[in-house]
Amino acid sequence: MAITVSYPGVYVQELDSGVRVIPGVPTSITAFVGRARRGPTDTPIRVQGLGEFGRRFGELWSEAPMGYSVTHFFVNGGSDAVIVRVHSLSGADDLARADVPADGGTPMTLTAANPGIWGNQLRATITHPDAGDAFHLTIQEVSPSNPLQVVAEERFLNLTLTAGDARFVTDVLLAQSQLSRVETLPSGRPQLTLGVPIPFEDGDDGLPINAGQVSDSNLATPRHGIYALENTDLFNLLCIPPFAPGISPEIDTWDAAAAYCLTRRAMLLVDPDPAWEPATWVGPDAVIAGVDALITRSPNSAIYFPRIRVPDPLKENRLETFAPSGAVAGVIARIDAQRGVWKAPAGQDATLNGVPELTVRLTDGEQGQLNPIGVNCLRTRPIAGRVVWGARTTRGADQLADQWAYLPVRRTALFIEESLFRGTQWVVFEPNDEGLWSQIRLNVGAFMNGLFRRGAFQGTTPAQAYFVKCDRESNPQEDIDRGIVNIIVGFAPLKPAEFVLLSIQQIRPTV
Repeated sequence: MAITVSYPGVYVQELDSGVRVIPGVPTSITAFVGRARRGPTDTPIRVQGLGEFGRRFGELWSEAPMGYSVTHFFVNGGSDAVIVRVHSLSGADDLARADVPADGGTPMTLTAANPGIWGNQLRATITHPDAGDAFHLTIQEVSPSNPLQVVAEERFLNLTLTAGDARFVTDVLLAQSQLSRVETLPSGRPQLTLGVPIPFEDGDDGLPINAGQVSDSNLATPRHGIYALENTDLFNLLCIPPFAPGISPEIDTWDAAAAYCLTRRAMLLVDPDPAWEPATWVGPDAVIAGVDALITRSPNSAIYFPRIRVPDPLKENRLETFAPSGAVAGVIARIDAQRGVWKAPAGQDATLNGVPELTVRLTDGEQGQLNPIGVNCLRTRPIAGRVVWGARTTRGADQLADQWAYLPVRRTALFIEESLFRGTQWVVFEPNDEGLWSQIRLNVGAFMNGLFRRGAFQGTTPAQAYFVKCDRESNPQEDIDRGIVNIIVGFAPLKPAEFVLLSIQQIRPTV
């Protein structure tokens, strides 16, 4: 805005620089979809450590490989995970229940907050603050091995049975309790428990989950299984651990997950088929024959072979075989934090922590047969130990000659796409003219230059490393009339001035 000059002197005016900082999005938030002992079902919950995972979803469980995969993720350097618990009912709802006696005869029925045997460790206690109608409710969770040891406790004061009241018991538990819910309201004030807590009963851990509960397209509405991730803002890697010990996902699940990852700009980490590893290793023929039968090749998926052998705390730390995706996701997260998403998550610094053995000790010649078909190998290397020794997508087979053959190239492109998609939302309601285009070039160019200075691209000068195009040539009049802004970004991931192109469109409302 122009200053009105009314007297001799110095005038100060703060001007908008026109620079809108585009922050880079996270690159290694890892989603896990599978079975757990407790926790909300078909609801993505973000956890940032093993302790938090244990509190929300229970400790390791021999019937649910997801807990092991999450453990391997955090042990290998992961720090941010999104968990989707999938539960397969064996009864009506598998919820533990407790009937609290009440005045008038009809009890108050409480249920555990979510299904599982864990609910059988809950206890309810009622006390009365005065002669009125209000009551206090205490819910305790006790140790399954020692009923006298309380591991969690929630206390709710001055509850009422009046719908709409600020302390209405149903609303209070729904909003504040991690342990319990009200299923049936009583006919009168809940009676004193007289120091003897009322136990919850009949909780059930359900049945092993299956592909239909994880990846069937019918689960998209309402959102269940992998599609529950629609309710989370962002994830970058997706792991689907075996449904149960010895029951691994098959092609339908992997293909549905890969297709979903395409829509979310995320990468799917595919576990090998256990059938590829017979009791006596005779060579990679089974892997070569089985890759295309396991997953349709996608630029947003990567497969790792072989499986890993890790000490199992539930079996006196004897070595047991596990799917590698959780550990690999942790390695990717660690290298992203240390070097950046553009660094290949492979090599001597891509060590698999806590993995003393692999199920197959591959030779150089055997890896030489697997790399050309797009299989990333886990190897045992001198001094370094167990490492990730490959960084290709499933489009990385030599015969495909695909531009998205390499994992760091694809992940860097996804990172730039997501960052620019979020960082250019402001353009939607701006006039679509040269003034806007110059601002876009300035802001996107500043973001790309920051990546160039951090070593994300090849080339010794910005011109060799990247370009940003948003002008009259990229925005013809017909697109302007339709309210479309075209932004073309190129970057050189492998060789200077050999660009991978990204085209981003922002569309403004026409009304």
